[in-house]
Amino acid sequence: MSRKETLEDSHVSSTPDISSENLVLLTVALGTMLAPLNSTMIAVAMPSIMSAFDVELSSAGWLVTAYLIGMASLQPVSGKLGDRLGRRRLILGALAYFGAASLGAALSGSLEWLLFFRIQQAVAGAVIVPNGVALVREIVPAERRASRFGLVSSAISLAAAGGPALGGIMIELGDWRAIFYVNLIFILPALLLGYKALPATKTHKSDQPFDVGGAIILLVTLIGGAWLLIQSRQAETAVDPMLGGIVVSIAAAAFLWREWRHPDPIVQLRFFRHRSFAAANSGIMFSNLAMYATLLTIPLIVADQTDWSPARTGLIMAALSATTVVCAPLGGHLADKWGRRWPTVGGLAIFTAGLLLLGFAEDGISALLLATSLGIAGVGLGLSWTGLQTAAVESVVPRQAGVASGIYSTSRYLGSIVGSSILASLFTAESSDYSQAFVLVAIAAIASVCVSFALQDRPEPA
Repeated sequence: MSRKETLEDSHVSSTPDISSENLVLLTVALGTMLAPLNSTMIAVAMPSIMSAFDVELSSAGWLVTAYLIGMASLQPVSGKLGDRLGRRRLILGALAYFGAASLGAALSGSLEWLLFFRIQQAVAGAVIVPNGVALVREIVPAERRASRFGLVSSAISLAAAGGPALGGIMIELGDWRAIFYVNLIFILPALLLGYKALPATKTHKSDQPFDVGGAIILLVTLIGGAWLLIQSRQAETAVDPMLGGIVVSIAAAAFLWREWRHPDPIVQLRFFRHRSFAAANSGIMFSNLAMYATLLTIPLIVADQTDWSPARTGLIMAALSATTVVCAPLGGHLADKWGRRWPTVGGLAIFTAGLLLLGFAEDGISALLLATSLGIAGVGLGLSWTGLQTAAVESVVPRQAGVASGIYSTSRYLGSIVGSSILASLFTAESSDYSQAFVLVAIAAIASVCVSFALQDRPEPA
């Protein structure tokens, strides 16, 4: 790291006082909660939406998959825009746009319109998340950075795992449309706080053209890959899966080639030369795949048990969020004290152990087993996610924190895309292979533990 970059890091981190820092953290927490909340809250609403529009899961599933694709493909783009243009205006504008998209989704009269507004939610969320995380990276000193990320991770974890519980309650009080109205509870205070507290960050002009082509190829590749995963188990498809696989592979190769050669790419592949950056991205991808597949599978399984209402399902699944929220600040404290590696490794091991308990359910999932399993898994997530996120953004200099955060978020959502797409192929109108879903969860969770060993305790920016 150069002397200039070191001075820049020190200057940016020490600018705000502690009270202003707290307001920024609260704004970022409220804003970043929207994306995971809306990616999991819809899980308990899927049966109601399918019934309202008389569609099957293969069609309604795109409400989940398209949202995740939008989040995954656009976050590196918006992170780079934040690096170039500053973060304040982008975050405030995206919060307002998320509110408008949520109202549009709630008023939708067809699946097509609902899908359109879900994609608009993804566009807005993809701007908020990487720029919010990058802002925390810029303003918080290194000695308490992981602890602060622990608070943000606690909010994100609460939203992701608490989405089914909140969704179930809202559906009981109204119908599926209520899950979109509830977003305003988060958006309005975030806008008011953000207008007052968000600082005007430095902009970094570039003589290189913006990588529009790379952004388009990334979007096409993710859409094609998700479509292939969904279609892979259907007896009749419009396109030969082998031909489709070849086309997607060519698109992926073209994207990697372009990004490697582009002077200012959307996805800076050279970041992955940093061991901690590569390990953090791999760890979040595998752990999110396991968590998301679990959260989507459980409502479908318990729907066959007549005594389980959506509210009951959501409340029991809240065990994951409860323990995650409690343990995320502890994970940040441990990461500041002992380094990023071992709290993360230990947390992911606990997370894996908790999810593996569900594999012992032979005659249906009992409320006690589900609450115990998800509670243990939540402890692991709380201890591990902070170390992963902190290691990822610390692996680059502050002026590249936006694009690094965007890549990290893309890795998170890539796991969700793969998980939801594979589940859509397993759960069809003809059959529902729940055992294979739990095999997928186990493999992904174990893989997250293995890759986390490569984390460095104190990553140096490269």
